[in-house]
Amino acid sequence: MPLVTEGTMLRSALMNVMTATAIKAGRGLKRDLGEIENLQVSLKGPGDFVSAADRRSEKIIFEELSKARPGYGFVLEEAGTVEGSDKTHRWYVDPLDGTTNFLHGIPQFAVSIALEREGQLVAGVVYNPATDEMYVAEKGQGAYLNNRRLRVAARRDFADALIACGVPLLGKPEEHARFQRELALMMTKAGNVRRMGAAALDLAFVASGRFDGFWERGLSPWDMAAGMVLVREAGGFVTDADGGDRVLTEGTICVGNEIMHRELIKTLRMA
Repeated sequence: MPLVTEGTMLRSALMNVMTATAIKAGRGLKRDLGEIENLQVSLKGPGDFVSAADRRSEKIIFEELSKARPGYGFVLEEAGTVEGSDKTHRWYVDPLDGTTNFLHGIPQFAVSIALEREGQLVAGVVYNPATDEMYVAEKGQGAYLNNRRLRVAARRDFADALIACGVPLLGKPEEHARFQRELALMMTKAGNVRRMGAAALDLAFVASGRFDGFWERGLSPWDMAAGMVLVREAGGFVTDADGGDRVLTEGTICVGNEIMHRELIKTLRMA
């Protein structure tokens, strides 16, 4: 177990593996981001290039983690579920969260890696290679941003809150009406609302106190797993959008400090 002092953390062997892997995958993405600007002006567009960057990042993560922890299973965005010989451990990997941002050369994207042990999420890393911000958390050890201890914001008045959300994609029209109701009501109650386009970073921002809360529907487990560990270890509350504990199976999430979380759930129920 790592020894933790206020403000700094000595990383465990597990954390060293996870952060080194995220940095290695991130290095390629940062280089690719530089290429994106050149591709924006080409007729073909950067779409194919981005999916290649995504796959390349995932390949690096898969190889590095397999080498460091042989036998662990995987839940991967691109390659799907990979069964390991060790049935008690599995990784959740999003090699490029915030693909649309990346596609447009916007530096709000991340590599997200989480570890599940015997059905419990025990460690998470969210790394933005464009800003070199590394968010890490291990169960019972707190959450950190580049070695600075994190706490969720202490704000108590929902009318002053900055709340983040996710907007349903064009291909999910069935989600649009509900989201419009939720957003309309949220805008009458919360101080302000933001849509940043990378759920892993939205969760990291709640953990670091930048956002007071966040909700989104239609997510995949790899979008949320690492961020869930961060928020919990920073003292926040994590449930699905109905206030239950089926985040990974339902694909919905709602997070914040105790008061913000309660207000968010109440507002979503009203909508």
